[in-house]
Amino acid sequence: MTHSTKAAARPAELSGVLAEFAAEAAYEKLPQPAIDGAKKSLLDTLGVILAASGTEPASRAAVDVVRDMGGQAQATVIGHGFRAPAAMAAFANGAMAHCLNFDDQTPWGQHSGTSIVPAALAVVERQGGVSGKDLIAAVAVGQDIFTRLRRHVGWRQDWNLSSVIGVIAATAAAGRLLNLSPDRLTHAFSFGAIQSGGFMDMVSGPGSELGGMYAGFSAKGGVLAALLAKRGAKGTDTLFEGTNGFFATYFGGSYDREKILENLGGEYYGAATLYKPWPAVGTAHSHIHATLEAIARHDLSIDDIQELRVHAGDCHEGLCAPLEARRAPETLMDARFSLPFLVATAAVHGDLKARDLTQEALRDQRVLDFARKVVAVSDPALDWKDELPSGRVEIVTRDGRHIQQSGEHTPGSATRPLTWNDISAKFADCAALAAVPPPPEQIAATQRTAADLESADDAAELVRSIAQAANGH
Repeated sequence: MTHSTKAAARPAELSGVLAEFAAEAAYEKLPQPAIDGAKKSLLDTLGVILAASGTEPASRAAVDVVRDMGGQAQATVIGHGFRAPAAMAAFANGAMAHCLNFDDQTPWGQHSGTSIVPAALAVVERQGGVSGKDLIAAVAVGQDIFTRLRRHVGWRQDWNLSSVIGVIAATAAAGRLLNLSPDRLTHAFSFGAIQSGGFMDMVSGPGSELGGMYAGFSAKGGVLAALLAKRGAKGTDTLFEGTNGFFATYFGGSYDREKILENLGGEYYGAATLYKPWPAVGTAHSHIHATLEAIARHDLSIDDIQELRVHAGDCHEGLCAPLEARRAPETLMDARFSLPFLVATAAVHGDLKARDLTQEALRDQRVLDFARKVVAVSDPALDWKDELPSGRVEIVTRDGRHIQQSGEHTPGSATRPLTWNDISAKFADCAALAAVPPPPEQIAATQRTAADLESADDAAELVRSIAQAANGH
C-alpha cells in the first residue's frame, strides 16, 4: 500500500516555512522598497532612542538596571555612554525606542521597529563584521513577518500585538544575523514565543509606564531566543499551528495561513511601514492633523474656539476616558495617550514636537485651559476594522460657527508618507534632545551611514559615531 496522497500533501508547519524564508533571505533578493523601508526604520528608531535618552523618565529605570547588572560589554546602550551584554542592551534600547510613542508603525497599527531594530543592532555589535547588506536583510525580514502576522490573525484588541508578534519578528532578525539554519531558527521562534505577551490595558492605562517600556522585553526576547537556538537548545516544530500553539493560545485558532504566506519572499510588507511626525499614539494622529488643518484653514486663534469635539471610534475612546484625567495627564506617558491633551497641545503650539512634551509641558496652563474645551463624541463609523480610520473633529467658535474637519491624508500616513529627507531631519531633531547630544558632524555621519548602509563592511558603524559622543561625556 502506498503512502496516502493526503499525508504527502500535508503542508509544512508555518514556523518552519517562516524560518526557511528568514534564514535564506539575502540583500540581493530584496525589492528596493523593502531596502528603503529597512533603512528608514533603522535611522528613525535610532533617532527616537536618542530623544528618549534625554527626555523620558519612564525609560531611566530600564537603563539604570542594565547599567547596574554589568556583564560583557557587547553592545551600546544608546545615548548613555556604556555597553552591556547584547540581550540587555536590546532591552534598554527597546524601552527607549517606544517610550516616546514616536516610533514607526504599520498602516494597520502596531509597532515593529522598536522590537526589531534594537535586537538587530545588539547582535550586529556583538558579532562584529556584519555587513550593512546583512543588517538590511535582517530588518526587512523582521518587518515582513511582523506585518504578515499583524494583518492575518484574528485579533480582538485583547492582546498587545506589538509585543506578542514583535518578539517573533525580533527573533527572525536576530536569527538571520546569527546565520541560524532554518532548523535552528524554527527552534528560536519557540523561545521567542515563550517571552511573548502583553495585555491591552498596559498600552494606555493611566499612571502606568508599561506602555512605554514593553518593547524592551520583546527586543531582549528576540536576542535571547536566537542565542539559545544557536547554542543548540530545542523548541517545538509545531509552534504556530499546534493544537495548543501560538495561534490557538492568542487568537482562538483564528488566522489565515494562505494570506500569511502569500507571495512570501516576493513582496516584503515592511515596505509599507509608516513613520510618525508627532510623538504620540498613532490613533491620535489624524485628530491632531484635523485640528491643525481646521485652525489654519479658518485662521482661528485658540481664543476663538469655544469647544473642540473629537469624534471617537472604539480605538479612540480609551484615549478620552476618564475625560478629566485625560485633559490633565499626570505623566508624559499618559500625555501621549491623551487625545484631549494632544489636540490641545497641537492647537496651542501650532504643531506637536518632541520638545513640546516635557515635564514642564504637563503644567502649561494654556494647554490645560484649552484641553478643558475638548469633548469626545462617540462615533462608531470610526471603529477600527482594518486600516486605522481617519479621525474627525468639530470646532464650535465663540461667534457660533460649527467647523468640521476630517483627518484624511495625515502626514506620516499611507497617503502622505514621510520621505527619507523627512526622517533624516527628524533624526537630527531627536538627536539634539539626547542625554548627551551628539555634535552636528556626528549626526551627519550617522545620516550618511544610514543612507548608504549597503556599502558598509561593518554595520556597527551606524551606532559607532553616536556612541562616541556619549562615551566622551
